[in-house]
Amino acid sequence: MEPIRQFRARTVAMPQANIDTDQIIPARFLRTTVRAGLGEKLFADWRYAADGAPRPEFALNQAAAAGCEVLVAGRNFGCGSSREHAPWALLDYGFRAVISTEIADIFRSNSLKNGLLPIVVDETSAAWLLANPGCELLVDLEGSHVLLPGGRAVPFQIERFARYCLLNGVDELGYLRSQEAAIARYERRNQA
Repeated sequence: MEPIRQFRARTVAMPQANIDTDQIIPARFLRTTVRAGLGEKLFADWRYAADGAPRPEFALNQAAAAGCEVLVAGRNFGCGSSREHAPWALLDYGFRAVISTEIADIFRSNSLKNGLLPIVVDETSAAWLLANPGCELLVDLEGSHVLLPGGRAVPFQIERFARYCLLNGVDELGYLRSQEAAIARYERRNQA
């Protein structure tokens, strides 16, 4: 995982509420344990017609979405079944963060463990972001805020251990491995 500290990025907006994990990555694409290529399947049922042709009206198929690294979504993003493939698909597509007023707990947990930053903001800030797709933000994990155009800082909260892991580019296993010397010392002291 790449460490996340601060990054500037443009947004793409999907204002729909209750976007569930089966819409993010349909179940028929869950047969793989490889992340590469899942970005092509992201929102497949919305992005592509039955013949596989891109639907021009879909947000990710529009030229303005190219290179956007922040997805701004309606409330209750990532609801539905638990699938690690959902954050994998978002990351493989190129997103580094998802912003909403509400992000489902299981999706948030899977995102944090895989290096995708789930950001919950207030209703007013979310409404502004949804109304201004393509704006450039500064996402600042170190300061726990998003800096909007014009300079307004929008705070967000993130669990302390998850924040540590994202800032340092490690997952839970990587963190445990970094503690091997301390674990060995503890085991030596407490042998009996």
